[in-house]
Amino acid sequence: MHICILYQHYLRPGDAGHNRFNDYARIWSSLGHKVSVITGQASYMTGRKDAAYRGRLCVHEKDGDVDVYRMYVPDRANESFSRRAFSYLSFASSSALGYRRLERPSVLLCSSPPLFIGLGMLLIHRFSRVPMVFEVRDLWPESAITTGVVKSQRMIRLMYGIEKRCYAAATRLNVVTEAFRANILERGLADESKIWYIPNGVDVETQHPSLRSEQIREQLDWKGRYVVFYSGAHGLMNRVGQLIEAAKLLRKHPEILIATMGGGMELASLQQRVEDEGLTNIKLLGPRPREAMPAITASADACVAVLQRNDTFKTVYPNKVFDYMACGRPFIVAIDGTARSLAERSAGGLYSPAEDPESMASAILRLYNDRGEAEAMGRRGREFVVQNYDRNQLAIHYLDQLADIART
Repeated sequence: MHICILYQHYLRPGDAGHNRFNDYARIWSSLGHKVSVITGQASYMTGRKDAAYRGRLCVHEKDGDVDVYRMYVPDRANESFSRRAFSYLSFASSSALGYRRLERPSVLLCSSPPLFIGLGMLLIHRFSRVPMVFEVRDLWPESAITTGVVKSQRMIRLMYGIEKRCYAAATRLNVVTEAFRANILERGLADESKIWYIPNGVDVETQHPSLRSEQIREQLDWKGRYVVFYSGAHGLMNRVGQLIEAAKLLRKHPEILIATMGGGMELASLQQRVEDEGLTNIKLLGPRPREAMPAITASADACVAVLQRNDTFKTVYPNKVFDYMACGRPFIVAIDGTARSLAERSAGGLYSPAEDPESMASAILRLYNDRGEAEAMGRRGREFVVQNYDRNQLAIHYLDQLADIART
């Protein structure tokens, strides 16, 4: 079977970001399938392009046995919302051109967000009738609207139109949470028989508690401190600023350090805020290569996931939480709904209301003061993801589903 993955942010070695499709492509190709990836040329975390890509429409690379076609997007996409939107639209056009370079695949898998990647799928659909799977990793445009990223009524109508057309054109939809399925069914956008549910999951072999390293803790200046760790984007929706407010409340506990890693449009302003406040118990360390993250995560004492207080986010599982659990770390989720349910069902973490620094500080102190229970949470979380969210097993299940529609 020839699987074509249409996904704007497939990582290069050394890139920061989510590596789910890198894992899937590796697993599927190792099982003897041909995998081609159409992706963008800019880094997910920084929005910047390598000099080797500048002025080139398409660059063909190999990632092991996987063929990767890096298509044109503008440079410095993360510097403003307008540049990011232009990046999305550019990739929609260039990705359709990239598809024409391939041998006809057996199936096309298109993963959103960004929703505009669906325009590329729709363009491909006009001249290629291969079975197509449209994957919903976040409810766009709903998330963009409720967070205030998109305010123009004209743009809102356009985005809802794109969403509807993508769902209609796809042979199947895959949702990564059951809440997404319920939302799509409630709005009458697809029949239940058309929707798969295959969650994100985690590579439980790569992410492991045994990676904890005192050397890493010393390198990061974590030695002798209880480290509460956030990894991921620092953007408008993430509201990492609530961790700064929690750090202010924890000033009397200098032995507790909040540390973050990741990039995003708000990182520089958040770092400036920490400096202006004179805080020494929170460090915003910027992005790190994805290959380094499992050992860094395992070397923290506890972890945290935060988002804006927004009812739309009640439907999401942040990928980072699976990483935390696989590394055996107790965690705090400041996200109600599906993420809160994950913490409660696994008994691996605590819930704190979003954008409530006092509650966050209290939850951090609870983990700090009861190390035995915190360690037990970490063990329970690890056991839960091994049993329910092992990415290798999910990849096999996904492959079986793709094979079924490829035969139709």
